[in-house]
Amino acid sequence: MGAVVMALTAFMGVGLVAGPAHSVAAGMPCALPRTDAHHSLGLDTWNASYPRPEGTLDAALLFLSFPDATPMATPRELVNDHFPSTSDFFARASYGKFRLRPHPVPHWIEMPKPASAYGIRRDWGADLRNSYLRDAVAAADPQVDLSRYDIVYLIADPDAPGVDSDATKVVNLDEPIRVDGTALRRLVTVFEQSPPDRNVLAHETGHVFDLPDLYQRPADGKADWDTRVGDWDLMGSQFGLAPEPLGWHKWKLGWLGHANVACVPVTDGAPPQARYTLRPLTDPPHGAAPPARPRRGAAPAAPAPPLPAGAGPGPDGVRLVVLRTGENRALAMEVRARTGNDRHACAEGLLVYRVSSDTPSTHGPVEVIDGHPHTSGCRESSVHSRLADAPLGVGESWTDPQEAVRVEVTGRTADGDWHIRVTRGVGRPGTGSG
Repeated sequence: MGAVVMALTAFMGVGLVAGPAHSVAAGMPCALPRTDAHHSLGLDTWNASYPRPEGTLDAALLFLSFPDATPMATPRELVNDHFPSTSDFFARASYGKFRLRPHPVPHWIEMPKPASAYGIRRDWGADLRNSYLRDAVAAADPQVDLSRYDIVYLIADPDAPGVDSDATKVVNLDEPIRVDGTALRRLVTVFEQSPPDRNVLAHETGHVFDLPDLYQRPADGKADWDTRVGDWDLMGSQFGLAPEPLGWHKWKLGWLGHANVACVPVTDGAPPQARYTLRPLTDPPHGAAPPARPRRGAAPAAPAPPLPAGAGPGPDGVRLVVLRTGENRALAMEVRARTGNDRHACAEGLLVYRVSSDTPSTHGPVEVIDGHPHTSGCRESSVHSRLADAPLGVGESWTDPQEAVRVEVTGRTADGDWHIRVTRGVGRPGTGSG
């Protein structure tokens, strides 16, 4: 532990503050370029100011109490609110390539002021927010060597007056906090009630890895936030029925590699049709026993068992098909099934979505295509029922007249893979079908 040097300002957008680093998508023709949009979905390079979710990352869990309130919960109870569920989520999503290892401080660390003194709320002012961060790190510094950790979670007493659960977020610093010989570039501030929102810590941790919010925040903050992606990815909503990260996100994070992503050829002379066999995004590799898929309307499945990091061979087969449609635009296709993190999904099938690498977080960088625009699904449990049944089933197709593209689901294999056909130039002279 040592002296703390604090930056007094924080900001909500992080541009390309560090030089580019190698990306698993480098050299692939359908990999969009990273731009200066906050949490850009470009993946030709990696933003080196963010940690990569690979191997094992160690996380410090610091529990903050306040002088005007005696905590009703213990740190251990709050640990159990988030772990091992958060670690298990990432182990499954990464096919065992990433392990998030928590290190909870087993006692409360008292802040110097009541929570109400910091004005904690969703869009709290920078001065009060920085005061909170400064006091939290200073209070923890004599007790914890923060240089040992890749991620720091500041978890407030959920029952203290002035704690607002809507303020949970990742704070990015324009200048790092220097403590114990290390530089803290971002802190995860947690103000959740106990029990917390489902998958909330996994959602916030996604931001630590440079993933954007996929919801589109209304100007007045009151309209539907979930119209862009609905349930399909916890970065859209932590409450979603299908919280598995999109294949595009997995590609960006390095959990899908060259062998798992197929780029639809678009060069001059390329055939107008291409066929692919897709393995469901959440399915384990061939040879591993997949969990049973619940029938639609059946009782909820038991919690999926964790996949220990390093225990599996990683994903096999093609999991993502991408058609590049512009300099910063692409059409992505993946199969979603009721396995793993998606075991409560409303529907199964081919999910099609648009990706924009120059659209910032909260402004809709992803748009899920509604494969069934005249129906909806799971009205009682979906965050946006109109998109809950978005995936295409066998024998169904979707056509984009603007891009002159048709996507068809042509069949399934006995072991659960899906056959699709992508046709370019639909409606243009010389384009056939078959």
